[in-house]
Amino acid sequence: MNDFEALAARLRFDARGLITAVVQDAETLQVLMVAWMNQEALRLTLSTGEAHFWSRSRGALWHKGATSGNTMRVREIRADCDADTLLLLVAPKGPACHTGAASCFFRRLEDVE
Repeated sequence: MNDFEALAARLRFDARGLITAVVQDAETLQVLMVAWMNQEALRLTLSTGEAHFWSRSRGALWHKGATSGNTMRVREIRADCDADTLLLLVAPKGPACHTGAASCFFRRLEDVE
């Protein structure tokens, strides 16, 4: 077993092979987005230093910012106490949200249509 496999074995991926990833700005601590990672997305994130995720809707890996240029340099990854959620502390290069907002969490609950 290599180092990555040993690390991944300590995490609790769900039945679909996914783990929740909360993404937070390392400097401001603003929560930017929530996405999902499979083992390959985590491996790519660790090897490149930039955030990669698994798109449930497309059924494919995606490199955050590959098209828009709004990449996220990963400074640190933490696991929660149950090892079933990851926290990525990142240095974002541009807005996180596909709408152009800095964070995907820009709407108050009562403003959701």
